[in-house]
Amino acid sequence: MPKALSRPAWKSIPAGVWTLGFVSLLMDTSSELIHSLLPLFLVTTLGASTLAVGIIEGLAEATALITKFFSGYLSDYFRNRKVLTVLGYGLAAATKPMFPLASSVAWVVVARFVDRVGKGIRGAPRDALIADITPPAVRGVAYGLRQTLDTVGAVAGPLCAIAAMLWLADNFRAVFWFAAIPAFAAVALLIFGVKEPERSDAAAKEQPRVTFNDARRLPVAYWWIVVVAALMTLARFSEAFLVLRAQDVGTALAWVPLVMALMSVVYAVVAYPAGVFVDRGRQSRVLQLGLLALMLADIVLANAHSTGVVLAGTALWGAHMGLTQGVFSALVAETAPADLRGTAFGIFNLISGLALLIASVLAGWLWQAYGPGLTFYAGAVFTALSWLALLMGDRRS
Repeated sequence: MPKALSRPAWKSIPAGVWTLGFVSLLMDTSSELIHSLLPLFLVTTLGASTLAVGIIEGLAEATALITKFFSGYLSDYFRNRKVLTVLGYGLAAATKPMFPLASSVAWVVVARFVDRVGKGIRGAPRDALIADITPPAVRGVAYGLRQTLDTVGAVAGPLCAIAAMLWLADNFRAVFWFAAIPAFAAVALLIFGVKEPERSDAAAKEQPRVTFNDARRLPVAYWWIVVVAALMTLARFSEAFLVLRAQDVGTALAWVPLVMALMSVVYAVVAYPAGVFVDRGRQSRVLQLGLLALMLADIVLANAHSTGVVLAGTALWGAHMGLTQGVFSALVAETAPADLRGTAFGIFNLISGLALLIASVLAGWLWQAYGPGLTFYAGAVFTALSWLALLMGDRRS
């Protein structure tokens, strides 16, 4: 038995992973405080349509994922993960005051764009850094832990939003100001609390610089993971539509963020044990359970007529996230060569980003033209397609 597995897995996780997890917790608290209310702010205060919300959210999230491609490659090329990670978190923190000051949809678009660029810059280098500092035997647990702590922040953000909306009588702009505090705290913790592993100068000089052509060294197993993840992303459009679904069935504005909080609670509870099962070689089974959860979530949300049913669908959505997101990160780290991890995460997120943009725009159009029911049924169809791709990949392997 490997030494890392001779004691509880969480005790083998390096301190740097814990710190990165708490950095994610603080930044996600800040981001989700805003994002759990932003679709409502756009529709009720700035007069945006659901199609516009879909385009904005799709562009924002796709920007983040596409930016990860370039930041991942640069972290491999310069062999420095932390600088790019700090830059990404710093940009995201700097955008937080822009949301309460927004006077038009265009202003929100700019704020979301810059915020997601920051997320994109930090994502791939941070994930590659976790792989660099974590023993291979506990990488699944390490990614699950970071995802769990990140998701704890995603719970805290909407809960803070609910409390602030009740306290400040549904004043969106006043509530948004609170998001700046945890965002700047996250940047400070990252700067002073995380160290990049030391590399031998001699080894660094002997090793050639990574180029884009080196992506050809990524194995077939890696590319199949990318295909499955892209199909799954087409099925899982922006969570903004969960928020709009809650409003659609009559949930009071102040309580709508409960949807995001519940999703994140389930996400956090599921992510860590999913990572444990990945380290035991049960990746495919975990992903299949995640796809089943997403398909059930789409069906439940398509037929929702009350807040309780929306919350049930949201819980299934959160289970899907916990069963898939950390698992994909662990699989990318496992299948990619060590010197190409940043690039591998970048390509993975580039393709997922394009899929998310298509999915969110399509969801916004379907919602506006045919209503929420067909929107979520379309998600169930794409989930079935990604399930078939996963089964084909299992047979090939």
